[in-house]
Amino acid sequence: MKKRFAACLLLAVAGLSTSALTQSPAPLKLVKSVTLPGYSGDFDHFAIDRVRGRILVAAEDHATLEIFDLKTGDHLKTITGFGAPHSILVRPNSSNILITDSDKMTAVLDAETYAKKDSVTLTPGADSAGYDAAANIWYIVTGGKDVKMNTAEIEAINPDTGKKLGQIQFNDNHVEAMALEKNGDRLFINLAQTNKLAVVNRKTMREIAEWPVPPAKENAMVTFDEAAHRLYVVCRNPGMVVVMNSDTGAVVSTAPAPLRADEVMMDVATHRLYVPGGQGYIGVYDTSDPDKVKEVAKVTSAPGAKTGILLPDLNIMMIAASPGETKNVAKIMTYKLQ
Repeated sequence: MKKRFAACLLLAVAGLSTSALTQSPAPLKLVKSVTLPGYSGDFDHFAIDRVRGRILVAAEDHATLEIFDLKTGDHLKTITGFGAPHSILVRPNSSNILITDSDKMTAVLDAETYAKKDSVTLTPGADSAGYDAAANIWYIVTGGKDVKMNTAEIEAINPDTGKKLGQIQFNDNHVEAMALEKNGDRLFINLAQTNKLAVVNRKTMREIAEWPVPPAKENAMVTFDEAAHRLYVVCRNPGMVVVMNSDTGAVVSTAPAPLRADEVMMDVATHRLYVPGGQGYIGVYDTSDPDKVKEVAKVTSAPGAKTGILLPDLNIMMIAASPGETKNVAKIMTYKLQ
């Protein structure tokens, strides 16, 4: 009887040890939360200013630019004078910062003081943007339903001079986020109204393909693993990550995503994909198999926490929790990558 009990005890201990070894920690750990009382509406995109040690956040509905300390995560100052700011361009070799503003002309600010220096006249509705650092060209989405237009455009500008270098129009009134190819000339952009992903040649500013995104609607976010030839498109109806072959447009895999997402972030080195959603959690995915995206965790965040920035070299992610139309308090949350 004693031998049998001892054997059972050893098996139980061995089982517990195996469980402890295979149980991995949560991929994200909340380390700081900074509240911003009195804010309303939504936040939009982030940007990092490494030279000055700052994080910038566009508070689109509050009509401000919020500045945070990169090391501490503390709120430093609020910059006013915008209509509806969205995307932010910070370049390490430039003394200027550019902000797309859908209600006003795109603003050029002094990178040190944030005083307004100039503006760039574009089609109304300037919103999402993508930067080609090698060519020094900023691609900006303009037009669309928010400014009561039935079409939308990408306008290419030189961020130093504000000169328009080209443009392309889409028969779609809801054009969202884009991804740029580094070792080629292609740009991928979501046509959310017609549920397609457009492929644009950046040199000629001509559309070369339109790929349907059949598994879900309202495709709004996209990121690109160029080495693996995979596009990760995030849809809102229903919440879903759709993996597409970047050479053919074929859908190769899907996984559920949080509702009301407004950002997708990828760490190619660790094969991790992060999707924050207004539903109140961050979806974390393993992309090590290019043909099978796998959800590995749901990390609790906050209602309205749907935009952010991933900084793998600093081992952190920052997420903005938007009050939206609720009475929730706005906050910026800093997570440690684990």
